[in-house]
Amino acid sequence: MEDANPLRHGRRMIRSPEACAMVIFGGSGDLTRRKLIPALYNLSQRRTIPGGFTILSISRSPLGDEQYRDRLRATLEEGGAPLDPPTWEAFARGIFYLAADYRDSGTYLKIKRTLAELDSQRGTDGNRIFYLAASPGDYDSIIENLGSSGLAREGAEGTPWVRIIIEKPFGRDLESALALNRAVGREFQERQVYRIDHYLGKETVQNLLVFRFANGIFEPIWNRQYIDSVQITAAENIGVGTRGAYYEEAGALRDMIQNHIMQLMTLVAMEPPPDFAPDSVRDEKVKVLRSVRPTTSDEVPSVSVRGQYGRGIIAGHPVVGYREEKGVSPQSNIETYAAIRFTIDNWRWAGVPFYVRTGKNLAKQVTEIAILFRRTPHLIFRQSPAGGLASNVLALRIQPDEGITLKFVAKLPGQAMTIQPVNMDFRYGSTFGAHLASAYERLLIDCMLGEPTLFDRADSVEAAWTLVEPFLNVWSQRRAEPIPTYASGSWGPAEADEILEREGRSWRLL
Repeated sequence: MEDANPLRHGRRMIRSPEACAMVIFGGSGDLTRRKLIPALYNLSQRRTIPGGFTILSISRSPLGDEQYRDRLRATLEEGGAPLDPPTWEAFARGIFYLAADYRDSGTYLKIKRTLAELDSQRGTDGNRIFYLAASPGDYDSIIENLGSSGLAREGAEGTPWVRIIIEKPFGRDLESALALNRAVGREFQERQVYRIDHYLGKETVQNLLVFRFANGIFEPIWNRQYIDSVQITAAENIGVGTRGAYYEEAGALRDMIQNHIMQLMTLVAMEPPPDFAPDSVRDEKVKVLRSVRPTTSDEVPSVSVRGQYGRGIIAGHPVVGYREEKGVSPQSNIETYAAIRFTIDNWRWAGVPFYVRTGKNLAKQVTEIAILFRRTPHLIFRQSPAGGLASNVLALRIQPDEGITLKFVAKLPGQAMTIQPVNMDFRYGSTFGAHLASAYERLLIDCMLGEPTLFDRADSVEAAWTLVEPFLNVWSQRRAEPIPTYASGSWGPAEADEILEREGRSWRLL
């Protein structure tokens, strides 16, 4: 008899989502216009979502339905991809707009009435997704009002479902993350909550699990006996742009390491789950976070570096320093670069350092996980003109040009024993040729299907904040001290190199 649960054996069947309405708080914001609507339009174009799919956008801007639709269309056209007129017309008919104040309880009565009308008009059957794309300062009010109005309530199994997607940041520190989780928990069941981290929707990130657990040649060497160290890099070659005011509140540690990079680290380090069921995967990820050695305040300076970009040259053009950006204090000591050495205290990873770094206005736009293997125990080619042998490296490129590269050593043709590193490359675009769905496309569909595997859970959020809290505290206390700077277009402050050099290692050249 065939098993009715495809996830039990790691299979995910292609399913079609049920008709539903998505209510977007922050409907006129940048995230909605630049990420959510393009993703939903692409899904509609590929007929991945049902024809009755409906969007109700909520924002304070005084707009009508047609004005709002025209703005969204203009944004899509600015993106460069030509719109298919029949697809757009069908998609736009399902977009509605409500100008309202998130903090006004009366707003939620209007939402309730509007959704009831749309259920009748569009056949959305009472299924709801509430998307928090508004300012995090509005989260508590929105969540509380969704609960008090009855909009958060689900019925028995088989009745219309209700889900909520929460955009990062999930708090500013451990205390606020705990408070947010408590607020969400008062109004929603954990199974209704989808905390979104778009990095987890990228193909290479998902493929990391397949790469590890579906290939018999890699998992046996995925441990301290064969791996020397792991490097995770999330580099950007742009500055803060118009987000200076936000960055003054966040900084690189909150913006990237607490969420994106910690997620990547858990996928690299997790143990094999018993199956691909959502909680099986997420249980193993949380175990990794709980195995990371806590950093004391005294240890913070020796295992971490913060930095801030100054003036420099990027792509042949001069760029300003961080303190000259709009919305940034001329005396700001907020970090735009952060590098940390983490240690995982468990049987698999004991003694293997995990080096992570992120920064803005760096030399290149690249996100990569690099697995550096131990060197050969005995070098028989020491007389080779190439000198010593570099270690083998397995690099998983998250962006751009998603793919996987394995670096190994080969002999050059000829009589001399001349050796050099070569790369074996796999690229999604050249191998499969098909359109790669954006991270938001994948994650939005997963939420519609009730598939939470790639979303964050409350305990994972809290564990990640616990690990970065010592760095936040120490760096906050040192705000009055000068912050290391680095030239825009470089790879960050020299102090970051010293973290690895003290242990006889160096950052991988990208």
